[in-house]
Amino acid sequence: MQASFISSLNDITESQWMQLTHNGNPFMRREFLLAMEVSDVTCQKSGWQPMHMILTDHQGLVAFMPVYLKNHSYGEYVFDWSWADAWERYGLAYYPKLVSAVPYTPSQSQRILLRAGIQLADVAHLIFDTIRQQALRLGASSWHLLFPDDDENKQLEQAGSMTRLNCQFHWFNTGQWQDFEQFLGSFSSRKRKNVRQERKKVAKQNLSLRRVMGQEITDQELEHFYHCYHLTYMRRGRQGYLNKAFFEHIVRSMPEQIMLVIADYQPTDTTKPESVAAALFFYDEHSLYGRYWGSKVDADCLHFEACYYQGIEFCLEQGLQHFDPGTQGEHKISRGFHPVITTSNHWIAEEGFIPAIEQFIQDEAEHTMQYAEQACELLPYKDQ
Repeated sequence: MQASFISSLNDITESQWMQLTHNGNPFMRREFLLAMEVSDVTCQKSGWQPMHMILTDHQGLVAFMPVYLKNHSYGEYVFDWSWADAWERYGLAYYPKLVSAVPYTPSQSQRILLRAGIQLADVAHLIFDTIRQQALRLGASSWHLLFPDDDENKQLEQAGSMTRLNCQFHWFNTGQWQDFEQFLGSFSSRKRKNVRQERKKVAKQNLSLRRVMGQEITDQELEHFYHCYHLTYMRRGRQGYLNKAFFEHIVRSMPEQIMLVIADYQPTDTTKPESVAAALFFYDEHSLYGRYWGSKVDADCLHFEACYYQGIEFCLEQGLQHFDPGTQGEHKISRGFHPVITTSNHWIAEEGFIPAIEQFIQDEAEHTMQYAEQACELLPYKDQ
């Protein structure tokens, strides 16, 4: 078995890619990762230079893991700025570093795709050893595997990496609810009333929402979404990580896993509706993933309706059991989203920093677990 690195997904043909077993997650599809490359979202200039690892044998492709050479820590959502500061204080360079992740996508899923019949335990040490050797050849300070699935985290921890913990908030159909009213029926009276009031506030502002499936998204609707997305980032003082070309590519190449929520404003019955906000989602057979949002207006509770309640309704209609709405946000707890522990794996080249990093990770893990336990006590359900 041979390990090597490629500079683009275009170096792998579709037939080769089909040798790999894929669980349906939209973010590890060839189309999604390639869209980032062809739109220059991931390139040397953006600081996400593709350097993907592949394993091959006489039968062809054995494994694929996304790898990027990075000269910053933006777009990762596993924060290591304090590590970079420590390197700098000692006169060392933290960048470049190697990162295995789906860029700008803090969603836990499979990160190593394998050919049918290949077990991760059979290749985990080879992958880990190869990535370390590549980091040393490049003078990289470290390697980081962000948001892997549980088996990948375990196998690569056993191979020698360190594990960090993080906390997100996800929705699960734990009550096997059939519709939104059944879901709200599981809330305590006060929390249920709060959600209903939020939804009413949106309607009272003459706002209505509609869901458009990927195949039906028009050029005008995509233009509206991107305008809202870009405008929302600009209000924060910077451009969005993703460009219009990226969104155009994914809507063309993988529409069957995309859903767009659009908010329309109609002050009177005789006024033509105006689209004022939008949220773009992805989904697979089991889960919905809320990722990108933007608005031209500052409307009370519109974000909650577009990004959370519409997503939950979609899950209930489609029979999806899980909704990952994105990172951060304690405000999600009172709306029925449970704390979920996510992981990342890390390897440090400079041995002198390892004891301090290990202590940092241990202290952080204790805080994260305590935080998740406290968050559970704030869930809105009657049996809490």
